[in-house]
Amino acid sequence: MQMTFRWYGEGNDTITLKQIRQIPGVKGIVWALHDVPVGEVWPVERIAEVVNQAKQYGFHTDVVESVNIHEDIKLGLNSRQQYIDAYKETLKNLSQFGVKVVCYNFMPVFDWLRTDLFKETEDGSTALYFDAAKVISLTPEQVVKNMEENTKELTLPGWEPERLKDLQHLFSLYKDVSEVDLFDNLVYFLEEITPVAEQCGIKMAIHPDDPPFSIFGLPRIVKNKEDIERILTSVDSPANCLTFCSGSLGANPSNDLVDIVKTFTNRIPFAHIRNVKHFEDGSFIETSHRAEDGSVPITEIVNGLYENGFVGYVRPDHGRHIWDEVCRPGYGLYDRALGVMYLLGAWDTNKILTKEKMQKI
Repeated sequence: MQMTFRWYGEGNDTITLKQIRQIPGVKGIVWALHDVPVGEVWPVERIAEVVNQAKQYGFHTDVVESVNIHEDIKLGLNSRQQYIDAYKETLKNLSQFGVKVVCYNFMPVFDWLRTDLFKETEDGSTALYFDAAKVISLTPEQVVKNMEENTKELTLPGWEPERLKDLQHLFSLYKDVSEVDLFDNLVYFLEEITPVAEQCGIKMAIHPDDPPFSIFGLPRIVKNKEDIERILTSVDSPANCLTFCSGSLGANPSNDLVDIVKTFTNRIPFAHIRNVKHFEDGSFIETSHRAEDGSVPITEIVNGLYENGFVGYVRPDHGRHIWDEVCRPGYGLYDRALGVMYLLGAWDTNKILTKEKMQKI
């Protein structure tokens, strides 16, 4: 397991590479070119710029999150081929710099959704919160306004202003798109992309829907174990993979996260690990990574990865906003750094127990 940390780039993050370097165990940054519009080819010069910045602090740049998918591809429009061809060129450019994993998602319109970005918790920290009842009454426009008011100058992937400025039009385009349609469009994309990914030595790792159920009537196709199996078998290639996200899948209590990990370990090159606490009405709030603080079996997930020979990349996912830190929602330094130590502690415990067991033999 290689520990990584997400970084949004110079000028677009409150956190510096120097600070990340001081977190024990972190070997690489998870990055993207957030200023390149969705659908355009990532320039070699810009890729080199980020890679060189990371190298100055001893970090690898093996994992990219995300090369976003243009809505025309998800919708299956006639114009999709130009964007797929651009995606292929981006993969080729990334491969020149040794990128091994590209995390992406296939969520329509919204990459992810929360109703409160800084919900206060019992201990005085704040966290991302999903109010199930509020979603029923909120219009998409109100959600976007909430995000804009709370994110200030920092961009949030999936919430780029240029993508959401014509929100009503996007919703009208998806009005007659079913889950079957969306899945077929994903398969078309994978059939086009996978041969290039194989040639480039890149694993395409799809991220689960967040949350893993329909919002505003939009289709969702990466919600549970059955969806994941269907996607991985639709294009049966080692380059067609899963980004396991305990927080996204864990937002639905019916998902058996440990079983998902054990079933698909050999197709999981990248894992996001975060904790959420469920409420009876379907709402949830993100908590610390400590298993006892939420509803997600964090240590059992780490154990499952270890026992099944996981050799991929892991990053602590969303954290709380603690110690009065001013940061982008879910992506502060302090709580995620604590998350790194918790996850490494769980992993190292497995190593110690395995060593003791072998010594007894």
